[in-house]
Amino acid sequence: MPVLDSPDRSASPGSPGSSAVRSRGAALAVLSAGTLMIILDGTIVNVALPSIQRDLGFSQANLAWVVNAYLIAFAGLLLLSGRLGDLLGRRRVLVGGLAAFTLASFLCGIADSAGLLIAARFVQGAAGAMVSAVALGMVLALYPDPHGRARAMGIYSFTQSAGGVLGLLAGGILTQAINWHWIFFVNLPIGLAATVLSLRLLPDDRPAGAAGSHQAEPDRGLRGVDVSGAVLVTAALMLGVYTIVKTTDRGWTSGSTAGFGAAALVLLAAFLIRQARAAQPLMPLRIFRSRIVAGANAVQVLVIAGGFGFQFMTSLYLQHVLGYDPLEIGLSLAPTGVVIGVMSLGLSARLGARFGQRAVLLPSLVLFAGGFLLLARTPSGGHASYVADILPPIVLMGVAFGLTMPSLLTLGMAEAGPADSGLISGVFNTAQQIGGALGLATLASIAGTRTDHRLAAGRSATAALADGYHLAFVVAAGLLVAAALLAGVLLRTPAGRTAGDLTTAGEQDADGPAVSSSPGTRPAPGRSGRTARV
Repeated sequence: MPVLDSPDRSASPGSPGSSAVRSRGAALAVLSAGTLMIILDGTIVNVALPSIQRDLGFSQANLAWVVNAYLIAFAGLLLLSGRLGDLLGRRRVLVGGLAAFTLASFLCGIADSAGLLIAARFVQGAAGAMVSAVALGMVLALYPDPHGRARAMGIYSFTQSAGGVLGLLAGGILTQAINWHWIFFVNLPIGLAATVLSLRLLPDDRPAGAAGSHQAEPDRGLRGVDVSGAVLVTAALMLGVYTIVKTTDRGWTSGSTAGFGAAALVLLAAFLIRQARAAQPLMPLRIFRSRIVAGANAVQVLVIAGGFGFQFMTSLYLQHVLGYDPLEIGLSLAPTGVVIGVMSLGLSARLGARFGQRAVLLPSLVLFAGGFLLLARTPSGGHASYVADILPPIVLMGVAFGLTMPSLLTLGMAEAGPADSGLISGVFNTAQQIGGALGLATLASIAGTRTDHRLAAGRSATAALADGYHLAFVVAAGLLVAAALLAGVLLRTPAGRTAGDLTTAGEQDADGPAVSSSPGTRPAPGRSGRTARV
């Protein structure tokens, strides 16, 4: 096993162990940079949509597919990508995803037609799924000790938490300073560097663990893939996300929404039946016997639904109510990214180690909800002051999000054993995408309906829009309160087990024996003299 997999935390500065720590840091930086590139492209395109529409002749209805193509491919392929990482080797899948994403970014940048741009965005989403599904599992392998893992999770989650806000800022700057093509061309040097450095710095983790087993075995390649399950879950997720994103046009009660939604549920049910019967399932259902894994994913859906609402609805409020241009929107939201960085990179690991991840998560969710309620109190007439009305809530939500995501990531991956880390990472990322799609569609629908009612009642366009966004902010606050309540009930350390067991070693199921990060050995809980809290 490469040196990256077995750090010596007590090594002196000049020792081989110290070199291993530095190598792990460089590997984490590469994984974080690759993930940041993927997250940025989920939002960087939003502020460039008017320019893209004008240059490529998109209709208003088709313009949404610049975003939807990426989202549908990303969400649909996460589970399959995660399992392929377990079976083929995570580095192999990661490098393939980075290379494909870089090529797709080039195609997006040179696109001279709507069809080419949408097709390239779909490839971007598929490649992004490959990277995101395995990157988190690789972070776990690099940092098996609880305290090092908590710090690594803070760095990694910063790329996820702040990436969306940074995407808005970068999109505004590049679109106005050069043109929209450069929001894609900027990925080329990042993607090429990440691909090359991944081959140099990341351990070749073949052979992967067998599906349904925690012991490493010789590389079985694609023979270990549950093809029927892969087809069913990919079709179910793609159709489900498509149904959700189209509700903004068709409504929740239309016949097409009901029909496509029912078809997605049928495919999902068929997938679950297949997984219960398959000898080598794509997603062993035993992982959901863990209350921590199931609870973290449920909380994740609600948190990301609200988090997407913050980025999307706040951007629209600044644009349509306060009249900000794309660059001003990015600059206005930039403090959120800074605060998220301070929290996730500086404080989250320390607070989690001292008080426990659950104790950090619960008040953070309440703070997050409070930020939305403050946004809901901004003036409705378009005369809000940025310093007095906008800056305080977005800073508060930056604090909350910067503490929430590292804690939630640590809890969600706490029971991931070596053979299942790619799978559980894929499930966790899939929950993110489903939450984002649900939150975006629900909050946009609520805001639009309230705006229409206010216009019909004789309110001015600006005031009606503000009222719609205010209601969406209140609903988003409710989602965060529900997430806090759910976390309080489900995310508890099982009796009789320490957090060190949960974080250091994966588990076969909620009550089964832990499996160490090295086959055949089990690290002693609290080996560093301290016990991490969950």
